Amino acid sequence: MSAFTGLAVYAIERGEALRERAQMGETARAVSSALERRGASSSAYLRAGAAVLTTSQDIPSEVFSRFVEQLHIDRGYNGAGGIGWAPYLANAAVPAFERAMRDRGETAFTVKPAPAATRPAAVPVAILLPRNERNLLAIGYDMYSEPTRREAMDEAAQRNRPTASGKIVLVQEGGDDAPGFLIYMPVFDGIGAARHLKGFVYSPFNAQDFLDSALQLEARGKMGIRLYDGGVAPANLLANVAPAIATGDTLTEPVIVANRPMTLVVESARGAMLSLLSMVTLLFGLLVAVLLLVVARLLTRQAQEDKAAIELMEQQNSIRDSLTRELNHRVKNTLANVLSIVSLTRRRSNSLDEFAEGLSGRIRALSATHDLLTRSEWGTTPIRDVLDAEMAPYEQEGENVLEFIGPDVQLAPNDALSFGLAIHELATNAAKYGALSQPGGKVQARWELVKEGLVRVDWREEGGPPVPEQRRRGFGTDLIEKIVAHELRQPVRLDFAREGVRCTLYVPIREPRPFAIRAGVAAQQDA
Repeated sequence: MSAFTGLAVYAIERGEALRERAQMGETARAVSSALERRGASSSAYLRAGAAVLTTSQDIPSEVFSRFVEQLHIDRGYNGAGGIGWAPYLANAAVPAFERAMRDRGETAFTVKPAPAATRPAAVPVAILLPRNERNLLAIGYDMYSEPTRREAMDEAAQRNRPTASGKIVLVQEGGDDAPGFLIYMPVFDGIGAARHLKGFVYSPFNAQDFLDSALQLEARGKMGIRLYDGGVAPANLLANVAPAIATGDTLTEPVIVANRPMTLVVESARGAMLSLLSMVTLLFGLLVAVLLLVVARLLTRQAQEDKAAIELMEQQNSIRDSLTRELNHRVKNTLANVLSIVSLTRRRSNSLDEFAEGLSGRIRALSATHDLLTRSEWGTTPIRDVLDAEMAPYEQEGENVLEFIGPDVQLAPNDALSFGLAIHELATNAAKYGALSQPGGKVQARWELVKEGLVRVDWREEGGPPVPEQRRRGFGTDLIEKIVAHELRQPVRLDFAREGVRCTLYVPIREPRPFAIRAGVAAQQDA
């Protein structure tokens, strides 16, 4: 009897230990993924900022503030303390920069510490948003004077990518020793051999706030969480959330934040006491032999459930990784499109206002199509819905005729984005110079299947001003004939006929790829 009872208690405790270990692994992977997503999101903001600021000869606070406002991140900076700008200055240029900052309203602006002959340059904080009391402590601080920050900036400039610093204490802490780090993205002026470093767009992070923001996305239960810069060592500790009970039973998980390796440590809070089920088994197992059979049955069932739970956790983790890779792929594609649009718009713009207006319209076009894709959970989107979204501003005016004719055709996400961008450019041109620029004009979009997997869309304008024979080649033409045609992998024909613009696009009909593991889980659930 005692032997059976002891064996039962051992099996229960072993099952509980395996369950706890599996939960620790799942927690470590979930928190690690949340931290990496936070870092990737901040890096994406900094890349976008660098792309915009590259086109500006000067970086006034109004331009930078407008850029940050358009990111719509003022309600929470993904655990960051904000977004800032710091120019790269030779030591001789520091006095002139201090005078310029005072003339702009920073009356007490001074670079601190003062430039030293042992350092080749200075990188003082010029702007840090949000402009609150905490961030104002950092204005004027020469980040290049501190070795850890300088090492991160030099690596970021050399590799031209977002780079996180090692463990530091932010100036914003006001004398407190709370650890933190920064992510830098270099901003260059010119290309090739003529390229030179203008400065850095950066975000400061209080490490504890950064970890807490990730834990808002992923539950940790009563487990402890520690984040280290690099390897596990007391001197490298960045942030710590203590467990309910310190046990010393830990599991480590690597984390990469802005190309810097970190280590996440999860500590179990399961103490040395027997579980409730073990205590009940021990008590009643000594008294009633028949309970051993019941307990054995319960143990078998519990083991099966534990195994199923562990398998489900592994499947969910695989799905999470697949979704993260898919998200990274789509974010990179979108950022590549934005960078191409920024570059072409800059070359076609004669003023900052013209650049901002053109860039804003094209990004709104991408946003409108993104909204459609989000509502469809990134499945297929009808051609008619894309046309309705892009042409909605012109349907409300009531002075023109918009006619959409064609069968129900569904587009894959990337094809819908490219098609929406092309329609936006055609509609913008029609509103400025074509059929939508005067009352009575008509725009017709007609589409039809020309073969399996390919649809032809014909755009026709009538009733607008005559199209001049001599005209300047615009950005919209380049975008449609180069970017859109490249993304769709199909030819695009533009005809500037005198009676109105004609455009023929060929759009492939492709099904979005489902995640294989997710399809497998669904099949199991259906069964």
